[in-house]
Amino acid sequence: MNDVQGESEGQGPDFGKALGDRDPARACVLLAHQPVQIHEAVRYGVDLQLSGHTHGGQLWPGSLLAAAANPTVAGLERYGDTQLYVSRGAGAWGPPTRVGAPSDVTVIELAPR
Repeated sequence: MNDVQGESEGQGPDFGKALGDRDPARACVLLAHQPVQIHEAVRYGVDLQLSGHTHGGQLWPGSLLAAAANPTVAGLERYGDTQLYVSRGAGAWGPPTRVGAPSDVTVIELAPR
C-alpha cells in the first residue's frame, strides 16, 4: 500500500485499488508503512496489517509524539477483526540512538488454522 506521505504528490494509499477485487474468503495481509492506516484496513476487512514507521518511539520525547500520532507504536494489537503488528525496526531515524525502544527484526509465520 502506498504511504500516506505520498498524498502530497497524488500517490497516497488507494484501498479500493489495492483491495477492491480481493477474494474475501482468503486471508488478507496488508503491508502499510504507517499504523494510522489501520482504521481503513478494518473497513476493508483486512486480517493482518504489518507496519513500521514509529521506530517503537525510539527516543524520548519522540516516544510521546509517536504515541499521540499512531494507534499502536509497537507490537501486536487487535482492531475489531483486524490485527495490527508494528515493528520497532532495526534502524533509527535522526540520531542513531534508542532509549526504551530496542531494535527488532520480526519474523512473521503465516499458517492455516
